[in-house]
Amino acid sequence: MSDFQVLDIGGLDAWRSHFGGFRPDSSRDGRRVVDHELTMQYLGLTANALQPGEEAGYWHRHAKVEELYVFLEGQGQMGLDDEVIDVGAGSVVRVGQGVWRTWRATPGGTGELRWLCIRAGGAELPHFPDDSERGGDRPMPW
Repeated sequence: MSDFQVLDIGGLDAWRSHFGGFRPDSSRDGRRVVDHELTMQYLGLTANALQPGEEAGYWHRHAKVEELYVFLEGQGQMGLDDEVIDVGAGSVVRVGQGVWRTWRATPGGTGELRWLCIRAGGAELPHFPDDSERGGDRPMPW
């Protein structure tokens, strides 16, 4: 038996219909905690959508977890410690341990701010993954 799972989270325009969070008091429309639905061991993933003018409403930071925000659509801003940066489609923001963070969709924006947040912790990744093996003799499936 192979160790993989498939989950369809829908197209970007469907993300706002998700309701979720890590705790009931932080759950909201436009958040799907994918790692609660799949058996993920070493990383986490949320799919997010905010309407123009909507914001996280809180700051947070992690002691052990590193986060990578990959913005796919819309316009927004992130508060990172004492700085505010603009984000939009194509922005990729790495946030290390101990950095305070919050975010919002720009008021008056033209559409929803949509992004993936990838979380990971533990050991540093090697520059070249040393646990891979190529299957040069294995035929392609298509």
